[in-house]
Amino acid sequence: MPVLPPATRGGHYVPNREPLQPVPFQKLPPGAIEPRGWLAQQLDLQVKGLCGRYDEISDFLVYETNGWVDPAQGAWEELPYWLRGFGDLGYVTGDTGVLTRTERWINGILGTQAADGWFGPERLRTSLEGGPDFWPGMPLLGALRSWFEFTGDERVIPFMSRYLAFQNTQPAEVFNRSWGAFRWGDNIDSAYWLYNRTGDAWLLELVHKMHAGSADYVSGIPNWHNVNLAQGFREPLQYGLLATDPALAAATYRNYATIMELYGQFPGGGFAGDENSRPGFGDPRQGFETCGIAELMHSFEMLTRFTGDTVWTDRCEELAFNALPASYDPLQQVMHYITCANSVQLDDRVKHGQFENPFAMQAFKYGVRQYRCCPHNYGMAWPYYAQELWLATTDSGLAASMFAASKVTATVGDGTVVTVVQDTDYPFDETVTLTVQTAEPVEFPLYVRIPGWAEGAEVNGQRAEGNWVKLDRTWRDGDQVTVTLPMRISTRVWADNQNSVSVDRGPLTYSLAIAERYERIGGTDEWPELAVYPESPWNYGLPADPTFELVRREAGQDPFTQDGVPVALTTTGQRIPQWETDTEDVVGLLQPGPALTTEPVEQIALIPMGAARLRVASFPQVDADGKEWVYRTRITASHVNNGDSLEAPHDGRRPASSADSTIPRFTWWDHRGTTEWIQYDLRSPRDMSTIEVYWYDDTGTGECRVPASWRALWLDGNTWHPIDTTYETKPDQLNTATFAPVRAQVVRVEAILQPTFSAGILSLAFS
Repeated sequence: MPVLPPATRGGHYVPNREPLQPVPFQKLPPGAIEPRGWLAQQLDLQVKGLCGRYDEISDFLVYETNGWVDPAQGAWEELPYWLRGFGDLGYVTGDTGVLTRTERWINGILGTQAADGWFGPERLRTSLEGGPDFWPGMPLLGALRSWFEFTGDERVIPFMSRYLAFQNTQPAEVFNRSWGAFRWGDNIDSAYWLYNRTGDAWLLELVHKMHAGSADYVSGIPNWHNVNLAQGFREPLQYGLLATDPALAAATYRNYATIMELYGQFPGGGFAGDENSRPGFGDPRQGFETCGIAELMHSFEMLTRFTGDTVWTDRCEELAFNALPASYDPLQQVMHYITCANSVQLDDRVKHGQFENPFAMQAFKYGVRQYRCCPHNYGMAWPYYAQELWLATTDSGLAASMFAASKVTATVGDGTVVTVVQDTDYPFDETVTLTVQTAEPVEFPLYVRIPGWAEGAEVNGQRAEGNWVKLDRTWRDGDQVTVTLPMRISTRVWADNQNSVSVDRGPLTYSLAIAERYERIGGTDEWPELAVYPESPWNYGLPADPTFELVRREAGQDPFTQDGVPVALTTTGQRIPQWETDTEDVVGLLQPGPALTTEPVEQIALIPMGAARLRVASFPQVDADGKEWVYRTRITASHVNNGDSLEAPHDGRRPASSADSTIPRFTWWDHRGTTEWIQYDLRSPRDMSTIEVYWYDDTGTGECRVPASWRALWLDGNTWHPIDTTYETKPDQLNTATFAPVRAQVVRVEAILQPTFSAGILSLAFS
């Protein structure tokens, strides 16, 4: 019988006090779980790489000039982000250098608290509309909690109590400002943590204030910033532990479903949020910010403990294995801002059409200034994952919640301390062996999670039913449990993304094995910044009913690299010539499938997504009776603003007005009074006699206006011919011009901008 651990107030590890709802699991203290195998190797790379040594590089992490230890100095989220992961990295690895530096920072931070409870940079007291910015303190509370759990430092509890009491004096409007407005779920978790240790009832009053004053995730999605979503969607369920309204938990489940249905229609566990999730930008070439990966994993881990619902654990593993390792280079020295399901070149150029931000987002850099939040924040992902492999249960047992080679030491049963060793090559292998080490026989329940994909799973040779298997018995030294999780190869069809298909084996999604060429583009010998270029074809589609062969390789030191991955697949595919990169070397948008192709059938190799820095994981389907793809128009311009899109004029969206800010735009900003152009290469000659332009004009908010004049031209060999017609420059409407038919492949619009203004285009079409 499937059995979920009971939600009670028992157990050995700080259960929820009344009136908080009891939950089935309790987090073990940092240091209770020793990572082994590939996870220990990833953590060792982190110690030696970017997170473990980022204070050598980032000027945000200079102790002597940091506002978190000297309140007269400036500082914001960078140190809190970094210290949260850095400290826990030390706790799970035991690295003395990391622990020593963590202690120095913690001592400095604890020494800054003012009489009223505020701590850290004084300027943050009044930085938001004259009131305090509480956001950067939220991750720091997480760092202090871990420090307390690891060391028992008696200063932490009164420090947090004074700080949260200061928050409790604030008016309601303070809770709905800036980034913190969408992330108070983190602070609610810290308030619960403190309440469970002190019993101070005013902390629950503060939780009511935080929920009532902050962004409303109960009614829907209040903000589409990807990291806000990754942290904020869970807030209703967290508040529901106090408010006891089942609609609150339902809101969290609904929020997640809404996000993924709109923007998560591709493999890897993330969603399209290359800053904000945006209508029309859900193709698998869109990216998920590395901060989002780390924060969403953390949310899933919390929700597993609160609910016991293994769907959250499955989702955490999917992100951890398929997206997280690809967010940094194989040595974990540099990283990028976003990770995509389909991405065939990682260069250091702005992409005017794919991504929202006005900076290059894909090359591997240490990113102190370019990527800023992500290299400071990513470090919590693997340490937190390691700490959630095992959970304590409220019936004084243990639960193997996630799988990786590890050793846990914990108090169970009547208070006996036991160790359980987990031996496995999961997620690359389907067998997990648990071995109990105990000085004397002890009775306690041992729970084993069964992933949702593991049909036919067995525990000790018996078929597993449901998502948790409970083994309640008297355990003796050397007793073993063998878990078999059949990893069948399967495919998923993504109907909302042109019926593209992805390939899974267990928790791993597979990507085309593309030959990768790394090129140093900056940095130093010790910290080289890298671009990655493809050295083999990538534009393959898969047949509707593909067959696969599993190929086992000799495992390398790092299984999340092309050379080290221990399992691969082979199958057949056909190239689709019309599937190209655009003018800025971004993988082209998927087109309606299945695709028609006459290219020969080839054998291709697939490797796990997490081992592929260049990847195609969302494949078009191909079929002899499929739809013919077209070569997409290539768009260039004399200039384009870094925050705008080259593809916007050709994306098919119709603006509501010239000032429509709900759709992408193209502008020549900040060029003013100049002659500028935008050019279409239609890829083949076409007959045309009409041009339609919808000008961008942000009168009242910006400095773009309709141009002083404009004209269209077509290219004949090397000669540009002006098109003779009447050109209108009216805002808030399509400006349509007809002309004597011409046959051309390359056409352009040339505009003379008003002397003190720039200009832009929302829609442009030749027909």
